[in-house]
Amino acid sequence: MSRVGKRPIPVKSGIDIQIAKSAITVKGPKGTLSRDIPADMKVDFKDAQLTVSRPNNSKLYRSLHGLYRTLLKNMIDGVEVGFEKKLEIVGVGYKGEIKKNRLVLQLGYSHPIIFVPPEGIQVKVDSNINLTISGIDKELVGKVAAKIRSFRPPEPYKGKGIKYAGEQIRRKAGKTAA
Repeated sequence: MSRVGKRPIPVKSGIDIQIAKSAITVKGPKGTLSRDIPADMKVDFKDAQLTVSRPNNSKLYRSLHGLYRTLLKNMIDGVEVGFEKKLEIVGVGYKGEIKKNRLVLQLGYSHPIIFVPPEGIQVKVDSNINLTISGIDKELVGKVAAKIRSFRPPEPYKGKGIKYAGEQIRRKAGKTAA
């Protein structure tokens, strides 16, 4: 039995869960999320707890059991409190700002990089170097953060680029004079 999959998910009051044949919709104070699930996976909502069970012990369903439990837990947490990722811009002259609901990044290239966040994602810039990406969908928040980081990943010699807050960059020694 899956250790993650067999744990019930507690659901607080104020969160509405609708279970259809192969889709689950979670509605809460921050918004609404919906996800399709395999028709054979069984989801029950009783006594303010959500449980996920599998039809048999085949390799496919064993792998999906914990996955869908975690995805449902993330949906419930997202509509209740939301998720956020913090990024830091490191480098002389590197900065970011919000203009007309777009993120404009100056990252040492000959041109500014303009990024339009997808619907449901908010991007905030503090003091031109700290970015906060927030939203109710954990997967989408992580995807947007990874996309922004990919514009200029941190390099190992000086550490310049966009990094996650708290990320440790492995540094290399530069050339030495003879």
